[in-house]
Amino acid sequence: MIRELDWAKLYDEYYLSRPFNHVIIDNFFTPEVADKLSEEFPDYNDPTINNLNNPLENKRSNNHWDRFPPCTYRAFMEFGNDKMLDVMKAFAQTDHLMLDYGLNGGGWHMHSKGGNNNVHLDYNLHPKMGMQRKLNIIVYLTKEWKKEWGGGLELWSHDKETNSPKECIKVVDNIFNRAIIFDTTQNSWHGLPKHIDCPEGVVRKSIAAYYIQPAPASTENRVRALFAPREDQKDDPAIKDFIQKRASVDFSHKKQ
Repeated sequence: MIRELDWAKLYDEYYLSRPFNHVIIDNFFTPEVADKLSEEFPDYNDPTINNLNNPLENKRSNNHWDRFPPCTYRAFMEFGNDKMLDVMKAFAQTDHLMLDYGLNGGGWHMHSKGGNNNVHLDYNLHPKMGMQRKLNIIVYLTKEWKKEWGGGLELWSHDKETNSPKECIKVVDNIFNRAIIFDTTQNSWHGLPKHIDCPEGVVRKSIAAYYIQPAPASTENRVRALFAPREDQKDDPAIKDFIQKRASVDFSHKKQ
């Protein structure tokens, strides 16, 4: 499924990257598997798919294993096999890492015209297991996507004074069968703050899985994502209140 890769070279790229450790891998799956994974996505308007549409995010998702067709099911299983776990442990520099088989926040992700996902930090602690989220892997699976439609994943630096994203350092273009692996414990602000401008009927497709480890004592007790407002939302007190409630955190200003 996953093609043979020069992981040693990719480790070097990962540790030299900014604004936080990450690596971009093109042609991640074998061509036949990538094609099949793309084909297996459900219709965007499938009523069984979770619909998130609020001031911070507009997307559809599914993390229920029983709804995954065979190839998709096997792909998520492969993320947790011994070979892939060894690879991810080397990225994380720990022997104590496991795939979140519950796919909390993972699975299928879909964005259509107007879709977005404000820049955010992922949850720190798994809500069921109390383990720290350490690594993300995302694979993009829309064929013939055009750059002018947007949909690139923005990676932002961290402002220690305000505990918020500072500036966009890199945009990872939405290219078919491209994967990104990144560390989520380094104030790793990322997202799709700009609304996607693709034609009606075109869907930005991706699959995502996460790896977790025993939580260090210093881990912030946050089990939900922490979003940042878009530029046009910064002066809106209702948005700030919504963000605080969405993250279930007190903003009275902790520095990190």
